[in-house]
Amino acid sequence: MTDLNNQSIEKLLLQLSEELRTLNLWQEKSPNMCLLASQAPFCCDTLSFEQWLQFVFIPRLNAMIEAKQTLPTNIALCPMAEESFKHLGAKVKTLINIIADIDQLLSGQRQQTLFLQKNMANNG
Repeated sequence: MTDLNNQSIEKLLLQLSEELRTLNLWQEKSPNMCLLASQAPFCCDTLSFEQWLQFVFIPRLNAMIEAKQTLPTNIALCPMAEESFKHLGAKVKTLINIIADIDQLLSGQRQQTLFLQKNMANNG
């Protein structure tokens, strides 16, 4: 990815962190390391999806950017996000859109069904 794309991902990761905080889905204390070591997709057997975003996904992508590693391109977080947060209703609209923006920037695909919004290219 280009430096511009990395900057865009960094900005989206910051927005994701801020939105998780806004929705009170951010936790101050990290889960036990054993819980973080799950081999299941999204650590779904040991963490909530918001915990996985906070303690696995965001730090991992930030570390990859810092190390100038190639970021994943086969990614689809939005379907899991929509399922995980559907009980919260419309208040997660911004969160779902940020996650869909991350998917689109990394994979070139937007698998969003809830709260559809124009893609990033049209958002400025």
